[in-house]
Amino acid sequence: MRLSRRQAAAGLFALGGAAAPLSHAFAQALPNAPGPEEAPTELGTGRDGFEHMLAPVTVNGQGPFQFLIDTGANTSCIARDLAQRLALKATEPARVHTVVGVRERPGVMIEKLQVGDRSRRSVRAASLPLEAGLDGVLGVDWLIGQRLELGFKAKSLNITRSKADVSREGVAVVPARRSQGQLTIVDADLNGRRISAMIDSGSQMTICNTALRTLVSDFNRRGRRDDAYSRVNLETVLGESFSGELIYLPFLRLGGLQMGNVPAVWADMHVFELWGLKETPALVLGMDLLTQFDTVALDFGRSQVRFDLSEGQLNPASAPKPA
Repeated sequence: MRLSRRQAAAGLFALGGAAAPLSHAFAQALPNAPGPEEAPTELGTGRDGFEHMLAPVTVNGQGPFQFLIDTGANTSCIARDLAQRLALKATEPARVHTVVGVRERPGVMIEKLQVGDRSRRSVRAASLPLEAGLDGVLGVDWLIGQRLELGFKAKSLNITRSKADVSREGVAVVPARRSQGQLTIVDADLNGRRISAMIDSGSQMTICNTALRTLVSDFNRRGRRDDAYSRVNLETVLGESFSGELIYLPFLRLGGLQMGNVPAVWADMHVFELWGLKETPALVLGMDLLTQFDTVALDFGRSQVRFDLSEGQLNPASAPKPA
């Protein structure tokens, strides 16, 4: 089975982890301390052909350009064509990890990178051969100690100060842990077995590793259920091809959220080893699952994730029926 590029395109880092440049300045882990105080930023967002969320970004005062919002990347990157067009100064090469492995890529210096009212200076970024229409990738290096709200229903992006939040009707707040800048949900399980789940807005599809696939197979075998799967071929936005198996997760719990029959692609790839999750049952939550919620907020200051349920999730009878 080969999914269409619109259905199957995988995020650059969402599946492939983070950029790990060669120099010491690049390679050090992101701090967990709160970032500098800045005014809240709210932006309207767009979508590319693969349903990734895009934000308008200016580079050295020029733009706006369309950058993919990728919570699975710990550093931001820029398209090679745009870097050449803006004549960005070359820096040391960067080792960039994607789903299929790691490659050395050219590095460039961005004097000023601005998102709404927020800006960073002297940003070192990898220069990548991204697909047409995608000018760069915004990673979580923008979000140290901050809160990112991805408004899927409102088609908006908000960056604010970290704040206290609690679960209530229609809202689930789930604890997470921080590692290398990313947030990984810790209060999650599959059929009662503890798993790790990472929020990855750069991935078009939800991915699981072999350890989690084994849990699903064991559950199906005990229940005498069919453990059939479909082979799928996928491609990153760099044009790198890989394959996996489309399976269904019977009962997935994320904090107070409970979901059944969740589709996921089993592809035990480089990303899980990179994030230290090769032996742990793990799931990368992609846009196919995230966009079912009205809003998903990642609070990097308080290490928690908030899910705002859609009307269809609150009242399944009112959800639109498939055509």
